[in-house]
Amino acid sequence: MKALERMTDGGARRAVPRRAAGTAGAVALALALLGATGLAHAQAQAASQDTAMVKLIHGLIKSGAIDKATGEALLAQAQTEAYAATQAAQMAAQKQAWSAPAAGAAGAAVGAGAAAGAEPGDVRIPYISQTTRDQIRDEVKSEVMAQAKSEGWAAPNETPEWTKRIHFEGDFRLRNESRFYSSSNTNTQIDWATINKGNGFDVNSNTNLSLPPLLNTTQNRTNQFRARARFGLFADVSEQVKAGVRLASSNDDSPVSTNTTLGGGLNKKSVWLDQMWLSYQPVDWVKFTGGRFAPPFATSDMLFSSDLNLDGIAAQFSKALPQNPNVELFGSLGFIPLEYSNDNAPSNSQSKMSSQTKWLLGTQFGANWKLDSKNSFRGTVGYFDFRNITGQLSSPCSLYSGQTSCDTDWSRPAFMQKGNTLMLLRNIALNPLDPANTAQPQYVGYASKFQLLDLSARWDTVLAGRFPLRFDVNYIRNLAYNEGEMWARSNGGIVNNFGAGDATRANFKSGPNAYMFQATFGKPVMAARGDWNVLFGYKRIEPDAVPDAYNDSTFHGGGTNAKGYYLGGSYAFDKNAWITGRWLSTKEVYGAPLSIDTLQIEVNARF
Repeated sequence: MKALERMTDGGARRAVPRRAAGTAGAVALALALLGATGLAHAQAQAASQDTAMVKLIHGLIKSGAIDKATGEALLAQAQTEAYAATQAAQMAAQKQAWSAPAAGAAGAAVGAGAAAGAEPGDVRIPYISQTTRDQIRDEVKSEVMAQAKSEGWAAPNETPEWTKRIHFEGDFRLRNESRFYSSSNTNTQIDWATINKGNGFDVNSNTNLSLPPLLNTTQNRTNQFRARARFGLFADVSEQVKAGVRLASSNDDSPVSTNTTLGGGLNKKSVWLDQMWLSYQPVDWVKFTGGRFAPPFATSDMLFSSDLNLDGIAAQFSKALPQNPNVELFGSLGFIPLEYSNDNAPSNSQSKMSSQTKWLLGTQFGANWKLDSKNSFRGTVGYFDFRNITGQLSSPCSLYSGQTSCDTDWSRPAFMQKGNTLMLLRNIALNPLDPANTAQPQYVGYASKFQLLDLSARWDTVLAGRFPLRFDVNYIRNLAYNEGEMWARSNGGIVNNFGAGDATRANFKSGPNAYMFQATFGKPVMAARGDWNVLFGYKRIEPDAVPDAYNDSTFHGGGTNAKGYYLGGSYAFDKNAWITGRWLSTKEVYGAPLSIDTLQIEVNARF
């Protein structure tokens, strides 16, 4: 232990008494033995861990859980981890060995020996700093985890990355509905939609003695159960691109209802593709959407049913004013193909009709204005141009000679409810050999054009500091409404919306206006347990204010030529689950009497 007998101070050597050196050497030797014991234990523990890890990896290879190449890579990583653990254990033991009060002198003696040069029999203990050990550990961990994630053999509780970009949404509604008809209602309400779906209705009383299809207007329907289920998958393709697909129940392909009537011999229920869209948002205030999607316009169900989805493409923007962030401007533009004519019509003719497309071009602008912490206002102005949906009178059509269609049959609506003024579409040529007995099967189409100005406003406030109150108003006017043009276009072939007396222009009744207002007291949207609201509203929709095909299917049984009030309330008995009751009392605006009262009680759940 000669190195322990020499100590340096500032580069100069000085002798240490042999007795003191001996004492320091004895202390150092004792500490070294203790450190060696701790070191041996730490090394044994590391070796045990290494052996367990190696056995585990070999077991995974043998069982087939991982392939051989992956296992060998893991063995290499395990050895690296074991080396780092051993070095850390050594340093811990060394630190423990020199932590005694005499460690300072012994450490100085060892340091002096190292400075003077190692002699035979001296033992060197390598030093790895804490920073180096942490770096080795982190590098090994990151490499192993990266390989594990890329190859999919580690982190069993970790879901794949793509699943984090997909979410599911859905809702369910169970409804009990009763409809009550006035005893004074007309019983000659023609079901024009059924006529258009078939082969037409022969209006010649000499060749057809049967009545046209008629709607029920007198027999009550009580306690009819209906259900609605919708389920959607929505994906964040990237930060800017999103996509969605939604399925929905329905009795048929009606665009304005997803209700399924229960019963029917317990037959299976139909599911339809309700939405399918792709959106692109290049910046945070502009979005483009294409496919089949919810209407991008803020309006009431006098125009668009809450169940309606639109086909086509749309652009939306919303931007807060830089100088006043409490005011947000927004707008929408939509190009919506409503219907394409059949490219192969007439099917039994060598001469095909020209291709026709019915369009909706819609645009809307509005603003949201947060007045203060309790009051906000939304106002909109929209313009909706329904192009090429008006009925057209055909050229002379010789059905008696074997012709199976007329050249304007395409102009009848693919879907309709009731209320709009209708015209006969076919100019049927009479058989010169027997004109009185020539069958005249007819279709009907819209007599009016539709170019709509839509104005709406919403005011949200709070009463008594905690009760929400909302007022909604909506006014729509058909700027293209013109009675003279309707009668000229149809050549006098108007078939509905007459008052008392003959079906003449003098008795014709229609109008271009629609309006509604609604007050909602309480939470407008049910979300948390205990949420509630009550509402009251009134609507008046004149016959040719809007196309009758696309609005709410409950109010007056759907369509136009309706007015009346409605009231209801909702209560959330649990999170995202609520019960709703609703009463609607409606009647016709013009024409033959038709009064309908509707009661709906339903349970809703959203997930």
